[in-house]
Amino acid sequence: MAFNPIVDEKKCVGCEECVDVCPVEVFEMENEKSVAVNAEECMGCESCVEVCEEGAIVVEED
Repeated sequence: MAFNPIVDEKKCVGCEECVDVCPVEVFEMENEKSVAVNAEECMGCESCVEVCEEGAIVVEED
């Protein structure tokens, strides 16, 4: 099963918590916003969802 992490850039405040918590380095900061640059590495653990206080991240199953 594949997972697709999606960042809502309108909600993202650039705190970098998702970057720090992701065990497989899915996220990087670009223009002070989080971007899922390695989405194919996502394991579906949803650590990023739990740590995002803005509710800017969802992880969908493909």
